[in-house]
This record gives sequence, structure tokens and C-alpha cells, in this order.
Amino acid sequence: METTLIILKPDAVQRGLVGSVVSRFEQKGLQLVGMKLMKISAELAAEHYKDHAGKGFYAGLVRFMTSEPVVVMALRGVGAITVCRNLMGATFGSKAAAGTIRGDFGISNSFNLVHGSDSPEAAARELSLFFKSGEVLDYARASEAWVYDTSGGKAE
Repeated sequence: METTLIILKPDAVQRGLVGSVVSRFEQKGLQLVGMKLMKISAELAAEHYKDHAGKGFYAGLVRFMTSEPVVVMALRGVGAITVCRNLMGATFGSKAAAGTIRGDFGISNSFNLVHGSDSPEAAARELSLFFKSGEVLDYARASEAWVYDTSGGKAE
């Protein structure tokens, strides 16, 4: 099982899309193991987006991410990083396919509703920035046997 970070950005929160977006991930079968509403500080945004420092869009990105509350989530599942990125769709809403979060709810090339970790290493780093020890939970889901076929000994 893989755990990934998802951020519902200020535009998703302000547009009242939190429930709709969370539902997409849950309906796919991902397990919600951490979630909170928060305002990102400039320091946290700078650390989270440090790989983009110096790029033309960096200052605007930090300003946007710190402008209003966000919802941060830890989602777990087999291949969760790839599954989440596929659900999110292409970076720009105007180019994202219908059926994806960005394709169905976004059109802007600046405001793209959601962030998702892009690798296991990024997920581990990002989760540690947004969740303290003990805030990402391990718990059994009653529906797990209906999400994954484990008849072969591992979740598929």
C-alpha cells in the first residue's frame, strides 16, 4: 500500500468542491487516512514548493497557496500516487480530459484545484510537512475486501 498527499487548493475550497473531489478519491477505492483544513503559511509553502524557487510562476504560486484555506489529505491504496494523478488529470483544466477532477471542474491554466505527490519520495517528504506524527492513521476498513481482490495473497 502506498500513501500520498493530496491538497485541495484554495480554488477548490472557495468553490465548494471539497465534497465532490473527496468523493472521487473515495469512490475509486482509496482510503482516507488523514485530513485537515488549514491555512498554509508562507514558510510552509516555500518549503513545499522549494523545487520551483526561482521559476517565473513561483511567487504567484506561493501567494495563491497561502491566500485562503486548503484541505490536505493523506490517501492510501495500491498504487495510490499514480491512481490519484490519473484521477486529477492534466495540470491545466483547459487541457484535462473529461472524467478527471481538473477536466470536470476546472478550466483555468493557473488555478488547477488539486495537488498530488508525484513519486514515493515526494509523498514521504510532503506528508511529513503537512502531518505530524500520529496524524496519518492506520485502520482497517470494513470494505477493504470489496475494494481489492486478495484471493491470490496480495491486494490487486
